[in-house]
Amino acid sequence: MAMVNYWQRGEALDYTNSGSAKIEAGTVIVFGTKIGVAGCDILPGEIGSLHVEGVFEFPLAASTAVTAGAAVYWDATNSVITTTSTNNILAGYAVKAAASGDATVLVKINA
Repeated sequence: MAMVNYWQRGEALDYTNSGSAKIEAGTVIVFGTKIGVAGCDILPGEIGSLHVEGVFEFPLAASTAVTAGAAVYWDATNSVITTTSTNNILAGYAVKAAASGDATVLVKINA
């Protein structure tokens, strides 16, 4: 029988900055088919926290309305949340509605 050992709670994960620039706290990081939000500044080669659960306020794509509970996607090219799935990463779902013209939307990530 295989042994499984508890590692960590999983709301935030250890994340190594493999790039050459500092990752600033609050930066959205795409890893595989998921997103995370840097919980602190992470210097190149260093390990920091990456939030992968929770509700975060994201910038919302212009002229986009979102209903509460709707699936939303991270548009990494424009650094905004959108309702368009094509070429974007599933971010989670909208916690409350946002009207067209709103600048931000609350998102439960990776849900």
